[in-house]
Amino acid sequence: MPSPFPPSPAKGSCDSGIAARTTKIVQSAVALLTGNRSGFALKIWSSLIILSLLLIGCSNATETPTAESEIDLTPIIQATSTPVIIRYSGEGNLVFLSIEENGYAHLFVQSNPPQDLPLTRITSGNWNDTSPALSPDRTKLAFASDRNGFWDLYVMNLHSGEVTQITGSPEYDSSPSWSPDSQWLVFETYLNDNLEIYVVSVNDRTQPILPITQDSSSDHSPVWAPDGRHVAFISSRGGDSDVWLANLDLTGVDRFQNLSNTPFASENYPLWNYDGSQLLWSSISQTVGFSGLYIWNTNEPNRSAYWVGDGTWGAWNETADKIVAITSGPNQQYITSYNINGTLLLAPTPVHGRVRGLAWGLADLADPLPGSFAQSAIVTPQILWAPAITPADDVPGQRWHVVAVTDVQSPYAQLHDLVDESFNALRNRAIIETGWDVLSSLENTFVPLTSSLDPGLGEDWLYTGRAFAVNPLMADTGWMVVLREDIGAQTYWRVYVRATIQDGSLGEPIHNAPWNLSARYELNPRTYEQGGEYADVPPSYWIDMTALAATFGWERLPALPNWRTYYAGARFTEFALTSGLTWYNAMLELYPIDALITPTRVLAPSLTPTRTPTPTETNPPTRTPRPTRTPTVSPTATLSPTPTLSPTPTVTPTSTPTPPTVIP
Repeated sequence: MPSPFPPSPAKGSCDSGIAARTTKIVQSAVALLTGNRSGFALKIWSSLIILSLLLIGCSNATETPTAESEIDLTPIIQATSTPVIIRYSGEGNLVFLSIEENGYAHLFVQSNPPQDLPLTRITSGNWNDTSPALSPDRTKLAFASDRNGFWDLYVMNLHSGEVTQITGSPEYDSSPSWSPDSQWLVFETYLNDNLEIYVVSVNDRTQPILPITQDSSSDHSPVWAPDGRHVAFISSRGGDSDVWLANLDLTGVDRFQNLSNTPFASENYPLWNYDGSQLLWSSISQTVGFSGLYIWNTNEPNRSAYWVGDGTWGAWNETADKIVAITSGPNQQYITSYNINGTLLLAPTPVHGRVRGLAWGLADLADPLPGSFAQSAIVTPQILWAPAITPADDVPGQRWHVVAVTDVQSPYAQLHDLVDESFNALRNRAIIETGWDVLSSLENTFVPLTSSLDPGLGEDWLYTGRAFAVNPLMADTGWMVVLREDIGAQTYWRVYVRATIQDGSLGEPIHNAPWNLSARYELNPRTYEQGGEYADVPPSYWIDMTALAATFGWERLPALPNWRTYYAGARFTEFALTSGLTWYNAMLELYPIDALITPTRVLAPSLTPTRTPTPTETNPPTRTPRPTRTPTVSPTATLSPTPTLSPTPTVTPTSTPTPPTVIP
């Protein structure tokens, strides 16, 4: 297929193999029988008989199969799998997901409904595989991975499990989407401290990698329209993250159109339905409207997208009448399914990690699964940490206690004895991911009951020893940014920390505009009332500390209701390992119940050698009146509520003024 774009300098390419074509087992068996010895022929005929019995058994398993529930048993020869291809029943067939576990994202597959094929891991390793995209012919899966040290694009053959590398450059490449003819991939790449949209050939390495966008804003998450001439993507060129459409037949500024145009919302993850008549995306609203999934109709381009249901990520089925969606709680994600009228088809099911990609389509898999799939499916994630109890003889009532955390700068460098190992494991992993000791200097760890936090934080998790707060000074120096996420009626934050090495081997670029909490102090009434404003997407590679902390059990906490006018109420730096406890029950692990009913606050010990007296309540001193000048009052003066400035002259009614004498 000739390139649909004018030539431009190539970004980078690498060699890759193309999976060999397969042939039917019956034809292969007949060919093998010709000229072979009788013993070997007997084995081949035996295999054919067994296969025939298997086909008969499968055909008798369903009495009246429909077109959607039929099992396609067209056999093929594979080098790494047995020659049987199975189509799982169900209207949506297979759902492909990228899910984080133990801090690494792996690819998973499950059927819809999941009874036919439960959630099954198909990749594994100490690397990340994200952003799965099913090819139009339903035989291949494109995805992004850093398995070779840098983020590149890969294509997986779903029948054999073979993986082919498509790009091979130090730059970050991710979020692939197929052209309608399965010959090209549109993707996001990080160039010149900015995310841009490019196109690469899947099969022809001589073709240059071509740009679609060249803008100073963040352009990412592209999806190729089924007509082949349009690409939808997310861009911050309008100030926040909106859905934009690129017309490949146009050039210059006329090529791009803002589809969502929502100044107080952040859009993500657009996806076309299979005939290109509708575009689905997710939106997080900050002020007005609903957060969730929206649909935009191409036959009504001037009409705003309409809300269809909850979700932070969505995918269509083949007929575009059902949606599988990922919904998010504060610290948990769920997978669900419903039709476009909102009828629930699959009850929300918890996902064991953060979802990093979603695809849905009528794909086929080998039965049994290819060797690489089967090996990944049986991998057991390792335990990242386990509590180690430190004996303490002076703790009454069989209560727990706090222990010191070493080499940490904090007012009280202590944590609950059941969570300090998790903190140390998180700290070590953060050093590997960021290249520096992020958690060596903290704003707070354990806070004693005798100390006071800021107003409104009287029942904060820092008192339980099960929480810590990272140093907020990192935000002032440009080493930390936060993204705002409104979930229900509460506001949460996603914290990113900058990696020290900026060659693409650590971290990922930030996609969406962060929230600038300090903008409230710029004397702008609008930014003050909304608690800040969107900032420009920062350059560099970053680590998602919120996701990394969640891997070790640490949850983010919601902002206080008054956070817009109270900076400390944002509480964006704090993480807690609650272990399912309420704050009150967590406090009872450390303190007797009397201490929680009538807590006695005492001053912290001073550094002076003398005993600091405890202040006692005394009567306030009486104010000594200042001497004042007493005015002289005449005996005949009368007091009046309205003072007069001068005496009022007495007028005699009978007296008339004497006219002046005129001298002639």
